[in-house]
Amino acid sequence: MNSVSIPNKLIDLLKGNNIQIQLSVPQLVEKVLNRNEGSLTSTGAVAATTGKYTGRSPKDKYIVKEASTLDTVDWGSVNQPISEEVFSNLYNKVLSYLQEKDEVFVFKGFAGADKKHRLPIQVINEYAWHNLFAHQLFIRPTDEELLDHQAEFTVISAPNFKADPAVDGTASETFIIVSFEKRTVLIGGTEYAGEIKKSIFSIMNYLLPENGILPMHCSANVGLEGDVALFFGLSGTGKTTLSADPNRRLIGDDEHGWSPNGVFNIEGGCYAKCINLTREKEPQIFDAIRFGAVLENVVINSESRVADYDDNTLTENTRAAYPIQAIDNIVDPSIAGHPNTIIFLTADAFGVLPPISKLTKEQAMYHFLSGYTSKLAGTERGVTSPEATFSTCFGSPFLPRAATEYAEMLGKKIDEHNAKVYLVNTGWTGGEYGVGNRMKLPYTRAMVQSALEGELNNVETIKDEIFGLEIPLHVPGVPDEVLQPNKTWDNQAAYEVKAKELAAKFRENFKKFSNVPSEIEEKGGPTA
Repeated sequence: MNSVSIPNKLIDLLKGNNIQIQLSVPQLVEKVLNRNEGSLTSTGAVAATTGKYTGRSPKDKYIVKEASTLDTVDWGSVNQPISEEVFSNLYNKVLSYLQEKDEVFVFKGFAGADKKHRLPIQVINEYAWHNLFAHQLFIRPTDEELLDHQAEFTVISAPNFKADPAVDGTASETFIIVSFEKRTVLIGGTEYAGEIKKSIFSIMNYLLPENGILPMHCSANVGLEGDVALFFGLSGTGKTTLSADPNRRLIGDDEHGWSPNGVFNIEGGCYAKCINLTREKEPQIFDAIRFGAVLENVVINSESRVADYDDNTLTENTRAAYPIQAIDNIVDPSIAGHPNTIIFLTADAFGVLPPISKLTKEQAMYHFLSGYTSKLAGTERGVTSPEATFSTCFGSPFLPRAATEYAEMLGKKIDEHNAKVYLVNTGWTGGEYGVGNRMKLPYTRAMVQSALEGELNNVETIKDEIFGLEIPLHVPGVPDEVLQPNKTWDNQAAYEVKAKELAAKFRENFKKFSNVPSEIEEKGGPTA
Protein backbone atom coordinates (compact mmCIF):
# COMPACT_ATOMS: atom_id res chain seq x y z
CA MET A 1 0.00 0.00 0.00
CA ASN A 2 1.36 3.43 -0.90
CA SER A 3 1.65 6.13 1.71
CA VAL A 4 -0.90 8.89 1.29
CA SER A 5 -0.64 12.31 2.89
CA ILE A 6 -3.47 13.44 5.14
CA PRO A 7 -5.32 16.52 3.87
CA ASN A 8 -4.29 19.76 5.63
CA LYS A 9 -7.62 20.33 7.36
CA LEU A 10 -7.43 16.86 8.84
CA ILE A 11 -3.91 17.54 10.11
CA ASP A 12 -5.24 20.69 11.78
CA LEU A 13 -8.05 18.67 13.32
CA LEU A 14 -5.69 16.03 14.66
CA LYS A 15 -3.56 18.72 16.32
CA GLY A 16 -6.57 20.20 18.06
CA ASN A 17 -6.90 20.31 21.84
CA ASN A 18 -10.06 18.22 21.63
CA ILE A 19 -8.32 15.17 20.16
CA GLN A 20 -7.98 12.03 22.27
CA ILE A 21 -5.59 9.68 20.45
CA GLN A 22 -5.21 5.95 21.12
CA LEU A 23 -6.91 5.79 24.49
CA SER A 24 -6.72 2.45 26.28
CA VAL A 25 -9.76 0.25 26.80
CA PRO A 26 -10.21 1.36 30.45
CA GLN A 27 -9.87 5.02 29.43
CA LEU A 28 -12.47 4.60 26.69
CA VAL A 29 -14.85 2.78 29.01
CA GLU A 30 -14.54 5.66 31.49
CA LYS A 31 -15.26 8.15 28.70
CA VAL A 32 -18.34 6.21 27.59
CA LEU A 33 -19.73 6.20 31.10
CA ASN A 34 -18.81 9.81 31.94
CA ARG A 35 -20.32 11.08 28.69
CA ASN A 36 -23.50 9.01 29.22
CA GLU A 37 -23.02 7.23 25.90
CA GLY A 38 -23.72 3.82 27.40
CA SER A 39 -23.86 1.75 30.55
CA LEU A 40 -21.82 -0.97 32.19
CA THR A 41 -23.31 -4.46 32.22
CA SER A 42 -22.96 -7.16 34.89
CA THR A 43 -20.06 -8.75 32.96
CA GLY A 44 -18.19 -5.46 32.54
CA ALA A 45 -19.13 -4.93 28.89
CA VAL A 46 -20.32 -1.54 27.65
CA ALA A 47 -23.90 -1.44 26.34
CA ALA A 48 -24.94 1.25 23.87
CA THR A 49 -27.94 1.85 21.64
CA THR A 50 -28.00 3.25 18.12
CA GLY A 51 -31.37 4.97 18.03
CA LYS A 52 -33.16 5.20 14.71
CA TYR A 53 -30.74 3.02 12.74
CA THR A 54 -30.13 -0.49 14.05
CA GLY A 55 -28.54 -1.82 10.88
CA ARG A 56 -26.65 -0.70 7.80
CA SER A 57 -28.08 1.92 5.44
CA PRO A 58 -27.24 0.55 1.98
CA LYS A 59 -29.28 3.19 0.14
CA ASP A 60 -27.16 5.90 1.75
CA LYS A 61 -23.79 4.40 0.78
CA TYR A 62 -21.77 6.03 -2.01
CA ILE A 63 -18.43 5.88 -3.78
CA VAL A 64 -16.96 9.10 -5.16
CA LYS A 65 -16.75 9.00 -8.94
CA GLU A 66 -13.12 9.96 -9.53
CA ALA A 67 -10.59 9.32 -12.28
CA SER A 68 -9.27 6.22 -10.50
CA THR A 69 -12.69 4.69 -9.87
CA LEU A 70 -14.42 5.60 -13.12
CA ASP A 71 -13.65 2.28 -14.83
CA THR A 72 -12.81 0.07 -11.85
CA VAL A 73 -15.98 0.28 -9.76
CA ASP A 74 -19.08 -1.74 -10.63
CA TRP A 75 -21.51 1.18 -10.51
CA GLY A 76 -25.15 0.52 -9.72
CA SER A 77 -27.58 0.22 -6.83
CA VAL A 78 -24.88 -1.22 -4.53
CA ASN A 79 -22.07 1.13 -5.57
CA GLN A 80 -23.89 4.41 -6.02
CA PRO A 81 -21.82 7.22 -7.54
CA ILE A 82 -21.51 10.64 -5.95
CA SER A 83 -19.57 13.65 -7.17
CA GLU A 84 -16.24 14.92 -5.88
CA GLU A 85 -17.93 18.25 -5.17
CA VAL A 86 -20.56 16.67 -2.91
CA PHE A 87 -17.88 14.75 -1.03
CA SER A 88 -15.63 17.80 -0.65
CA ASN A 89 -18.43 19.98 0.70
CA LEU A 90 -19.55 17.36 3.22
CA TYR A 91 -15.94 16.64 4.19
CA ASN A 92 -15.36 20.30 5.10
CA LYS A 93 -18.66 20.50 6.98
CA VAL A 94 -17.94 17.36 9.01
CA LEU A 95 -14.44 18.53 9.96
CA SER A 96 -15.77 21.93 11.02
CA TYR A 97 -18.44 20.17 13.04
CA LEU A 98 -15.91 17.93 14.83
CA GLN A 99 -13.55 20.83 15.55
CA GLU A 100 -16.28 22.35 17.71
CA LYS A 101 -16.65 19.22 19.84
CA ASP A 102 -15.18 19.04 23.33
CA GLU A 103 -13.66 15.66 22.55
CA VAL A 104 -12.97 13.65 19.43
CA PHE A 105 -11.47 10.16 19.58
CA VAL A 106 -8.84 8.68 17.27
CA PHE A 107 -7.83 5.03 16.90
CA LYS A 108 -4.78 4.06 14.86
CA GLY A 109 -4.42 0.47 13.75
CA PHE A 110 -4.42 -1.92 10.82
CA ALA A 111 -6.70 -3.94 8.55
CA GLY A 112 -5.01 -7.20 7.60
CA ALA A 113 -3.12 -9.55 9.92
CA ASP A 114 -0.47 -10.30 7.27
CA LYS A 115 2.09 -7.53 7.68
CA LYS A 116 3.02 -7.76 3.99
CA HIS A 117 -0.51 -6.81 2.96
CA ARG A 118 -2.00 -4.85 5.83
CA LEU A 119 -3.53 -1.39 5.49
CA PRO A 120 -2.64 1.21 8.15
CA ILE A 121 -5.87 2.95 9.12
CA GLN A 122 -7.18 5.54 11.53
CA VAL A 123 -10.72 5.93 12.78
CA ILE A 124 -11.91 9.33 14.01
CA ASN A 125 -15.05 9.20 16.15
CA GLU A 126 -17.48 11.63 17.67
CA TYR A 127 -18.46 8.93 20.18
CA ALA A 128 -16.12 7.24 22.64
CA TRP A 129 -18.06 3.98 22.33
CA HIS A 130 -17.54 3.96 18.58
CA ASN A 131 -13.82 4.38 19.18
CA LEU A 132 -13.89 1.48 21.61
CA PHE A 133 -15.70 -0.52 18.93
CA ALA A 134 -12.94 0.32 16.41
CA HIS A 135 -10.28 -0.56 18.98
CA GLN A 136 -11.79 -4.03 19.43
CA LEU A 137 -12.68 -4.75 15.79
CA PHE A 138 -9.48 -3.75 14.01
CA ILE A 139 -5.89 -4.86 14.55
CA ARG A 140 -4.24 -3.01 17.40
CA PRO A 141 -0.64 -1.83 16.90
CA THR A 142 2.21 -2.52 19.29
CA ASP A 143 3.82 0.48 20.99
CA GLU A 144 6.67 0.21 18.50
CA GLU A 145 4.34 0.09 15.49
CA LEU A 146 2.43 3.09 16.79
CA LEU A 147 5.56 5.28 16.78
CA ASP A 148 5.82 5.32 12.98
CA HIS A 149 2.18 4.55 12.11
CA GLN A 150 1.08 6.47 9.02
CA ALA A 151 -2.57 6.00 8.17
CA GLU A 152 -3.25 5.20 4.53
CA PHE A 153 -7.03 5.34 4.96
CA THR A 154 -9.15 7.33 7.40
CA VAL A 155 -12.71 6.75 8.60
CA ILE A 156 -14.43 9.85 9.99
CA SER A 157 -17.65 9.09 11.85
CA ALA A 158 -19.91 11.91 13.06
CA PRO A 159 -23.29 10.33 13.91
CA ASN A 160 -24.94 13.55 15.06
CA PHE A 161 -24.01 15.45 11.92
CA LYS A 162 -27.00 15.07 9.65
CA ALA A 163 -26.95 15.95 5.98
CA ASP A 164 -29.53 18.18 4.35
CA PRO A 165 -30.41 16.30 1.14
CA ALA A 166 -31.61 19.45 -0.62
CA VAL A 167 -28.28 21.16 0.03
CA ASP A 168 -25.78 18.34 0.36
CA GLY A 169 -26.82 16.10 -2.53
CA THR A 170 -27.55 12.98 -0.49
CA ALA A 171 -30.69 10.83 -0.45
CA SER A 172 -31.31 11.36 3.28
CA GLU A 173 -29.72 12.71 6.44
CA THR A 174 -27.47 9.65 6.50
CA PHE A 175 -24.37 9.14 4.37
CA ILE A 176 -21.50 6.68 4.08
CA ILE A 177 -19.16 8.00 1.38
CA VAL A 178 -15.86 6.44 0.27
CA SER A 179 -13.28 8.48 -1.62
CA PHE A 180 -10.45 6.27 -2.88
CA GLU A 181 -8.43 9.26 -4.09
CA LYS A 182 -8.75 11.12 -0.78
CA ARG A 183 -8.35 7.79 1.07
CA THR A 184 -11.24 8.75 3.33
CA VAL A 185 -14.61 7.44 4.45
CA LEU A 186 -17.20 9.93 5.72
CA ILE A 187 -20.00 8.60 7.91
CA GLY A 188 -22.78 10.80 9.24
CA GLY A 189 -26.38 10.63 10.41
CA THR A 190 -26.21 7.07 11.77
CA GLU A 191 -25.05 5.68 15.11
CA TYR A 192 -24.87 2.08 13.88
CA ALA A 193 -21.25 1.00 14.50
CA GLY A 194 -21.33 -1.69 11.84
CA GLU A 195 -20.93 1.02 9.18
CA ILE A 196 -17.37 1.58 10.46
CA LYS A 197 -16.46 -2.09 10.21
CA LYS A 198 -18.03 -2.70 6.82
CA SER A 199 -16.61 0.46 5.25
CA ILE A 200 -13.09 -0.85 5.90
CA PHE A 201 -14.09 -4.25 4.48
CA SER A 202 -15.41 -2.55 1.34
CA ILE A 203 -12.12 -0.66 1.00
CA MET A 204 -10.12 -3.87 1.33
CA ASN A 205 -12.40 -5.51 -1.24
CA TYR A 206 -11.33 -2.78 -3.65
CA LEU A 207 -7.62 -2.56 -2.80
CA LEU A 208 -6.57 -6.18 -2.25
CA PRO A 209 -7.30 -7.49 -5.79
CA GLU A 210 -4.79 -4.93 -7.11
CA ASN A 211 -2.13 -7.00 -5.34
CA GLY A 212 -3.44 -10.40 -6.41
CA ILE A 213 -5.24 -11.01 -3.12
CA LEU A 214 -8.80 -12.35 -3.00
CA PRO A 215 -10.87 -10.65 -0.27
CA MET A 216 -13.54 -12.95 1.16
CA HIS A 217 -16.62 -12.65 3.37
CA CYS A 218 -16.11 -15.92 5.24
CA SER A 219 -14.92 -17.53 8.45
CA ALA A 220 -11.73 -19.59 8.55
CA ASN A 221 -10.10 -22.15 10.81
CA VAL A 222 -7.11 -24.46 10.82
CA GLY A 223 -6.75 -28.09 11.88
CA LEU A 224 -4.12 -29.78 14.04
CA GLU A 225 -2.07 -30.64 10.95
CA GLY A 226 -2.19 -27.10 9.54
CA ASP A 227 -5.02 -27.77 7.08
CA VAL A 228 -7.06 -24.62 6.43
CA ALA A 229 -10.81 -24.42 5.82
CA LEU A 230 -13.01 -21.55 4.67
CA PHE A 231 -16.72 -21.25 5.45
CA PHE A 232 -18.87 -19.00 3.25
CA GLY A 233 -22.53 -18.48 4.10
CA LEU A 234 -25.24 -15.87 4.58
CA SER A 235 -27.11 -15.26 7.84
CA GLY A 236 -28.79 -18.35 9.27
CA THR A 237 -26.74 -20.92 7.37
CA GLY A 238 -24.60 -21.99 10.35
CA LYS A 239 -21.30 -20.34 9.42
CA THR A 240 -20.40 -19.37 12.99
CA THR A 241 -21.60 -22.64 14.51
CA LEU A 242 -19.78 -24.90 12.04
CA SER A 243 -16.52 -22.95 12.00
CA ALA A 244 -16.37 -23.02 15.82
CA ASP A 245 -14.78 -26.44 16.20
CA PRO A 246 -12.99 -27.47 19.43
CA ASN A 247 -10.54 -29.51 17.33
CA ARG A 248 -9.65 -26.60 15.06
CA ARG A 249 -8.26 -23.14 15.80
CA LEU A 250 -10.16 -20.06 14.62
CA ILE A 251 -8.38 -17.74 12.20
CA GLY A 252 -11.29 -15.31 12.00
CA ASP A 253 -15.07 -15.25 11.87
CA ASP A 254 -16.00 -12.85 9.06
CA GLU A 255 -13.42 -11.24 6.74
CA HIS A 256 -10.28 -12.72 5.16
CA GLY A 257 -7.78 -12.26 2.39
CA TRP A 258 -6.22 -15.07 0.32
CA SER A 259 -2.76 -13.96 -0.73
CA PRO A 260 0.11 -15.78 -2.51
CA ASN A 261 1.23 -16.75 1.01
CA GLY A 262 -2.09 -18.08 2.31
CA VAL A 263 -5.08 -16.84 4.30
CA PHE A 264 -5.12 -13.92 6.75
CA ASN A 265 -7.80 -12.28 8.86
CA ILE A 266 -8.63 -8.72 7.85
CA GLU A 267 -9.87 -7.88 11.34
CA GLY A 268 -8.65 -8.07 14.91
CA GLY A 269 -12.01 -8.78 16.50
CA CYS A 270 -15.47 -10.27 16.14
CA TYR A 271 -18.88 -8.63 15.62
CA ALA A 272 -21.22 -11.42 16.63
CA LYS A 273 -24.99 -11.53 16.50
CA CYS A 274 -26.30 -12.20 19.99
CA ILE A 275 -30.07 -12.45 19.70
CA ASN A 276 -31.14 -15.49 21.80
CA LEU A 277 -27.52 -16.02 22.82
CA THR A 278 -26.91 -18.59 25.56
CA ARG A 279 -23.77 -20.06 27.03
CA GLU A 280 -25.07 -23.53 26.12
CA LYS A 281 -25.45 -22.69 22.40
CA GLU A 282 -22.46 -20.39 21.90
CA PRO A 283 -20.13 -20.61 24.91
CA GLN A 284 -17.22 -18.84 23.22
CA ILE A 285 -19.26 -15.80 22.24
CA PHE A 286 -21.11 -15.71 25.56
CA ASP A 287 -17.89 -15.73 27.60
CA ALA A 288 -16.17 -13.20 25.33
CA ILE A 289 -18.66 -10.51 26.36
CA ARG A 290 -16.70 -9.16 29.29
CA PHE A 291 -14.82 -5.98 30.20
CA GLY A 292 -13.96 -4.02 27.05
CA ALA A 293 -16.59 -5.69 24.88
CA VAL A 294 -19.32 -3.56 23.30
CA LEU A 295 -22.96 -4.63 23.26
CA GLU A 296 -25.04 -2.90 20.61
CA ASN A 297 -28.84 -2.58 21.02
CA VAL A 298 -29.01 -5.33 23.63
CA VAL A 299 -31.65 -4.67 26.29
CA ILE A 300 -30.08 -4.43 29.77
CA ASN A 301 -31.91 -4.80 33.08
CA SER A 302 -31.72 -1.36 34.70
CA GLU A 303 -31.08 -2.73 38.18
CA SER A 304 -29.09 -5.95 37.79
CA ARG A 305 -27.40 -4.76 34.57
CA VAL A 306 -27.78 -8.27 33.20
CA ALA A 307 -28.15 -8.49 29.42
CA ASP A 308 -31.40 -9.99 28.12
CA TYR A 309 -30.31 -11.60 24.88
CA ASP A 310 -33.83 -12.83 24.15
CA ASP A 311 -35.30 -9.31 24.10
CA ASN A 312 -35.65 -8.01 20.53
CA THR A 313 -37.45 -4.80 21.54
CA LEU A 314 -34.80 -2.63 19.89
CA THR A 315 -33.93 -4.95 17.00
CA GLU A 316 -33.32 -8.56 16.00
CA ASN A 317 -29.87 -7.37 14.94
CA THR A 318 -28.32 -7.21 18.42
CA ARG A 319 -24.53 -7.39 18.34
CA ALA A 320 -21.44 -7.90 20.46
CA ALA A 321 -17.98 -6.60 19.53
CA TYR A 322 -14.85 -8.00 21.17
CA PRO A 323 -11.21 -8.72 20.31
CA ILE A 324 -10.50 -12.12 18.82
CA GLN A 325 -8.15 -12.79 21.75
CA ALA A 326 -11.28 -13.09 23.92
CA ILE A 327 -11.91 -16.41 22.16
CA ASP A 328 -10.05 -19.54 23.20
CA ASN A 329 -8.39 -21.75 20.61
CA ILE A 330 -7.38 -19.13 18.03
CA VAL A 331 -4.48 -18.62 15.64
CA ASP A 332 -2.50 -15.58 16.79
CA PRO A 333 -1.49 -13.78 14.65
CA SER A 334 -4.48 -14.61 12.46
CA ILE A 335 -2.62 -16.01 9.45
CA ALA A 336 -2.38 -19.53 8.00
CA GLY A 337 -1.56 -21.41 4.83
CA HIS A 338 -3.59 -21.98 1.68
CA PRO A 339 -7.08 -23.48 2.06
CA ASN A 340 -7.41 -27.21 1.60
CA THR A 341 -11.20 -27.18 1.85
CA ILE A 342 -13.84 -24.57 1.00
CA ILE A 343 -17.38 -24.94 2.30
CA PHE A 344 -20.30 -23.00 0.80
CA LEU A 345 -23.22 -23.05 3.26
CA THR A 346 -26.85 -22.63 2.28
CA ALA A 347 -30.09 -23.08 4.22
CA ASP A 348 -32.39 -24.30 1.45
CA ALA A 349 -35.99 -24.02 2.65
CA PHE A 350 -37.19 -25.68 -0.56
CA GLY A 351 -35.65 -28.91 0.74
CA VAL A 352 -34.21 -29.93 -2.63
CA LEU A 353 -30.46 -29.28 -2.47
CA PRO A 354 -28.27 -32.18 -1.28
CA PRO A 355 -27.00 -31.95 2.31
CA ILE A 356 -23.48 -32.14 0.87
CA SER A 357 -22.16 -32.22 -2.67
CA LYS A 358 -18.76 -31.95 -4.33
CA LEU A 359 -18.23 -29.00 -6.66
CA THR A 360 -16.08 -28.72 -9.75
CA LYS A 361 -14.21 -25.45 -10.26
CA GLU A 362 -16.98 -24.22 -12.61
CA GLN A 363 -19.67 -25.17 -10.10
CA ALA A 364 -17.72 -23.44 -7.34
CA MET A 365 -17.54 -20.24 -9.36
CA TYR A 366 -21.25 -20.51 -10.24
CA HIS A 367 -22.37 -20.99 -6.63
CA PHE A 368 -19.91 -18.35 -5.41
CA LEU A 369 -21.45 -15.84 -7.81
CA SER A 370 -24.96 -16.97 -6.84
CA GLY A 371 -24.53 -16.86 -3.04
CA TYR A 372 -27.85 -18.62 -2.44
CA THR A 373 -29.89 -19.18 0.71
CA SER A 374 -33.58 -18.84 1.72
CA LYS A 375 -35.61 -16.32 3.63
CA LEU A 376 -38.18 -18.14 5.69
CA ALA A 377 -41.87 -17.38 6.14
CA GLY A 378 -42.41 -15.08 9.11
CA THR A 379 -38.88 -13.70 9.23
CA GLU A 380 -39.87 -10.53 7.41
CA ARG A 381 -43.16 -8.74 6.94
CA GLY A 382 -44.83 -9.95 3.75
CA VAL A 383 -42.83 -13.17 3.49
CA THR A 384 -45.47 -15.91 3.60
CA SER A 385 -43.53 -18.69 1.88
CA PRO A 386 -39.81 -19.43 1.44
CA GLU A 387 -38.04 -16.94 -0.80
CA ALA A 388 -34.77 -17.58 -2.61
CA THR A 389 -32.16 -14.98 -1.73
CA PHE A 390 -28.97 -14.43 -3.71
CA SER A 391 -26.03 -12.37 -2.41
CA THR A 392 -23.19 -12.28 -4.92
CA CYS A 393 -19.96 -13.81 -3.57
CA PHE A 394 -21.77 -14.14 -0.23
CA GLY A 395 -21.24 -10.42 0.34
CA SER A 396 -22.67 -8.28 -2.46
CA PRO A 397 -23.16 -5.08 -0.36
CA PHE A 398 -19.38 -4.81 0.15
CA LEU A 399 -17.99 -5.45 -3.35
CA PRO A 400 -16.88 -2.30 -5.18
CA ARG A 401 -15.55 -4.25 -8.17
CA ALA A 402 -17.42 -6.43 -10.63
CA ALA A 403 -18.39 -9.78 -9.09
CA THR A 404 -16.68 -11.67 -11.89
CA GLU A 405 -13.28 -10.30 -10.81
CA TYR A 406 -13.64 -12.03 -7.44
CA ALA A 407 -15.03 -15.23 -8.97
CA GLU A 408 -12.19 -15.46 -11.48
CA MET A 409 -9.66 -15.02 -8.69
CA LEU A 410 -11.35 -17.78 -6.72
CA GLY A 411 -11.26 -20.13 -9.72
CA LYS A 412 -7.53 -19.51 -10.25
CA LYS A 413 -6.73 -20.10 -6.59
CA ILE A 414 -8.77 -23.33 -6.52
CA ASP A 415 -6.67 -24.53 -9.46
CA GLU A 416 -3.35 -23.33 -8.05
CA HIS A 417 -3.81 -24.94 -4.64
CA ASN A 418 -6.07 -27.89 -5.52
CA ALA A 419 -8.65 -26.82 -2.94
CA LYS A 420 -11.67 -29.08 -2.56
CA VAL A 421 -15.02 -27.25 -2.64
CA TYR A 422 -18.30 -28.47 -1.16
CA LEU A 423 -21.85 -27.13 -1.08
CA VAL A 424 -23.45 -27.93 2.28
CA ASN A 425 -27.19 -27.51 2.78
CA THR A 426 -28.07 -26.89 6.43
CA GLY A 427 -31.72 -26.29 5.50
CA TRP A 428 -34.61 -28.67 5.01
CA THR A 429 -34.86 -32.34 4.14
CA GLY A 430 -37.82 -34.62 3.41
CA GLY A 431 -39.90 -31.73 2.13
CA GLU A 432 -39.94 -27.96 1.95
CA TYR A 433 -40.17 -25.68 4.98
CA GLY A 434 -43.37 -26.51 6.86
CA VAL A 435 -43.41 -30.09 5.58
CA GLY A 436 -39.90 -31.48 6.02
CA ASN A 437 -37.46 -31.06 8.89
CA ARG A 438 -34.30 -29.03 9.38
CA MET A 439 -31.17 -31.06 8.69
CA LYS A 440 -29.88 -32.50 11.98
CA LEU A 441 -26.81 -30.60 13.18
CA PRO A 442 -24.89 -33.81 14.11
CA TYR A 443 -25.32 -34.99 10.49
CA THR A 444 -24.07 -31.67 9.13
CA ARG A 445 -21.11 -31.72 11.51
CA ALA A 446 -20.26 -35.27 10.40
CA MET A 447 -20.42 -34.27 6.73
CA VAL A 448 -18.23 -31.20 7.27
CA GLN A 449 -15.74 -33.22 9.31
CA SER A 450 -15.52 -35.85 6.56
CA ALA A 451 -14.91 -33.12 3.99
CA LEU A 452 -12.20 -31.49 6.11
CA GLU A 453 -10.44 -34.79 6.78
CA GLY A 454 -10.36 -35.70 3.08
CA GLU A 455 -12.67 -38.69 3.49
CA LEU A 456 -14.84 -37.53 0.58
CA ASN A 457 -12.03 -36.93 -1.91
CA ASN A 458 -12.39 -40.31 -3.62
CA VAL A 459 -15.79 -41.46 -2.39
CA GLU A 460 -18.35 -42.86 -4.86
CA THR A 461 -20.88 -40.23 -5.97
CA ILE A 462 -24.14 -39.93 -7.88
CA LYS A 463 -25.07 -36.92 -10.01
CA ASP A 464 -28.15 -34.91 -9.08
CA GLU A 465 -30.31 -34.89 -12.21
CA ILE A 466 -31.57 -31.32 -11.77
CA PHE A 467 -28.65 -29.41 -10.26
CA GLY A 468 -25.79 -31.47 -11.69
CA LEU A 469 -24.14 -31.79 -8.29
CA GLU A 470 -22.02 -34.81 -7.31
CA ILE A 471 -23.57 -36.34 -4.18
CA PRO A 472 -21.46 -38.71 -2.03
CA LEU A 473 -23.23 -42.05 -1.61
CA HIS A 474 -21.68 -42.67 1.80
CA VAL A 475 -20.58 -40.32 4.59
CA PRO A 476 -19.43 -41.69 7.97
CA GLY A 477 -22.02 -40.99 10.66
CA VAL A 478 -24.81 -40.08 8.22
CA PRO A 479 -27.58 -42.47 7.01
CA ASP A 480 -27.22 -43.08 3.28
CA GLU A 481 -30.86 -42.19 2.59
CA VAL A 482 -30.35 -38.67 3.98
CA LEU A 483 -27.73 -37.84 1.34
CA GLN A 484 -30.03 -37.88 -1.72
CA PRO A 485 -32.82 -35.31 -1.28
CA ASN A 486 -35.22 -36.94 -3.75
CA LYS A 487 -35.20 -40.11 -1.63
CA THR A 488 -36.22 -38.21 1.51
CA TRP A 489 -39.47 -36.91 -0.01
CA ASP A 490 -42.64 -39.02 0.16
CA ASN A 491 -44.08 -37.30 -2.91
CA GLN A 492 -41.59 -37.55 -5.79
CA ALA A 493 -43.68 -35.40 -8.12
CA ALA A 494 -43.77 -32.60 -5.52
CA TYR A 495 -39.99 -32.89 -5.09
CA GLU A 496 -39.39 -32.49 -8.80
CA VAL A 497 -41.67 -29.44 -9.02
CA LYS A 498 -39.86 -27.72 -6.15
CA ALA A 499 -36.41 -28.64 -7.43
CA LYS A 500 -37.15 -27.26 -10.89
CA GLU A 501 -38.65 -24.14 -9.33
CA LEU A 502 -35.42 -23.44 -7.45
CA ALA A 503 -33.31 -24.30 -10.50
CA ALA A 504 -35.27 -21.70 -12.49
CA LYS A 505 -34.57 -19.10 -9.79
CA PHE A 506 -30.85 -19.81 -10.04
CA ARG A 507 -30.94 -19.34 -13.81
CA GLU A 508 -32.98 -16.14 -13.56
CA ASN A 509 -30.60 -14.67 -10.99
CA PHE A 510 -27.57 -15.57 -13.10
CA LYS A 511 -28.81 -13.48 -16.02
CA LYS A 512 -27.42 -10.37 -14.26
CA PHE A 513 -23.87 -11.59 -14.93
CA SER A 514 -23.54 -10.54 -18.54
CA ASN A 515 -19.78 -10.97 -18.85
CA VAL A 516 -19.32 -14.39 -17.22
CA PRO A 517 -17.68 -17.01 -19.49
CA SER A 518 -20.44 -19.21 -20.86
CA GLU A 519 -18.77 -22.38 -19.54
CA ILE A 520 -19.38 -21.25 -15.95
CA GLU A 521 -23.14 -21.30 -16.47
CA GLU A 522 -23.09 -24.34 -18.75
CA LYS A 523 -20.89 -26.50 -16.52
CA GLY A 524 -21.68 -24.96 -13.15
CA GLY A 525 -25.42 -24.33 -13.05
CA PRO A 526 -28.54 -26.50 -12.93
CA THR A 527 -28.75 -29.07 -15.71
CA ALA A 528 -32.53 -29.40 -15.86
